[in-house]
Amino acid sequence: MPDSTSSLSALPSVAARVIAFCSILLGGLAGGLLGYGLVDTQCDGACTVPTGIGILTCSLMGAGGTAIVAVLVLRVQGEWRQVTEPS
Repeated sequence: MPDSTSSLSALPSVAARVIAFCSILLGGLAGGLLGYGLVDTQCDGACTVPTGIGILTCSLMGAGGTAIVAVLVLRVQGEWRQVTEPS
């Protein structure tokens, strides 16, 4: 009969989730800066709307890509813990 006192969980630790969240924010910030630079170098005159659209689009793409990688890393970490701990 299996011992129910020590149950394995695929839930990552709180520190890993905080690091993943901060990396998503950092990816969004980097994307926003990239979008600003991209539109700023190509636009002349009053470019507030195109600059805002560039910042928003690139920051969403940067945060989305970073979120995909973060979720995959957290899932692998949970599976790795389940494989390495004795049952």
